[in-house]
Amino acid sequence: MQGKAAAFIVGAGLGFALATRAGREQLDKVKVLAQDAWADPRVQSQVTDISTKVTYFAKTEGSALKDRVTDFAKTEGIPIKDRFTDTVRSVVGSVKGAVSDAA
Repeated sequence: MQGKAAAFIVGAGLGFALATRAGREQLDKVKVLAQDAWADPRVQSQVTDISTKVTYFAKTEGSALKDRVTDFAKTEGIPIKDRFTDTVRSVVGSVKGAVSDAA
């Protein structure tokens, strides 16, 4: 129930923001603030630092990580695929049932 209430609140907020002049003005203000924050040299410094670290990690650990993921997929990939397939079949069956009930 909490999820439905949260979805309603988010939807109402988006409706206000998109449907009213005051809402669009607020969105424009938020957009300008976000652009200013992104352009801030302190933020860009952090972006550069993180980008450098990620690049280094990818170069030094990338092949080991790829090997671990490949090994996992070989050992666990089939059961995950089967669970996904079973879920899709269940959803399709439910939809077919609902369609045939409605007809």
